[in-house]
Amino acid sequence: MDPFDDRDQCDRLDVVLEGMDHRILSALRACGADPRVGGAARALSRAGEHGALWLAAGLAGAAVDGARRGAWLRGTALIVGAHAVSMGVKRVVRRPRPAHVEPLVTTAGRHSFPSSHATSATAAAVAFGVLGARAVPPLAAAMCLSRLVVGVHYPSDVAAGAALGALTACAGARWVRGGARD
Repeated sequence: MDPFDDRDQCDRLDVVLEGMDHRILSALRACGADPRVGGAARALSRAGEHGALWLAAGLAGAAVDGARRGAWLRGTALIVGAHAVSMGVKRVVRRPRPAHVEPLVTTAGRHSFPSSHATSATAAAVAFGVLGARAVPPLAAAMCLSRLVVGVHYPSDVAAGAALGALTACAGARWVRGGARD
């Protein structure tokens, strides 16, 4: 058995996956040509910069739900932590942003993997979901999709960011819930 066969198979798989990433991104980016879709995606992308939308939601939850103020603040802290982890991974991986599509927004950084927007959005969906915030998961999904429509991430960047956000928030979900009575 030739040890190079496995490497050749992995190389071919990489080419196939990269091609899929490019094709899916191109198709979704084309949706942004519709001014309504492009405008909504740009607005979501701006609102999600550095997790701002989710931080505001957490602080608003803490302000209006005094009985669970601590839980809302812990959920917000989980989102900050997830975002920080994604930024660290981004600095290690250093994957460049897609160059084959014209982006609809400017970005704070030049690295693409993982999507920090997807990380913080998914962390918010989990962390605030345990508090019963039912509007957050669909908004988080829209945020993830917006990063493809504006053309600044590959689907694999968004999937990895979402997985990272979910794992981070799931790891701390008990901490958030445990204080729901404070």
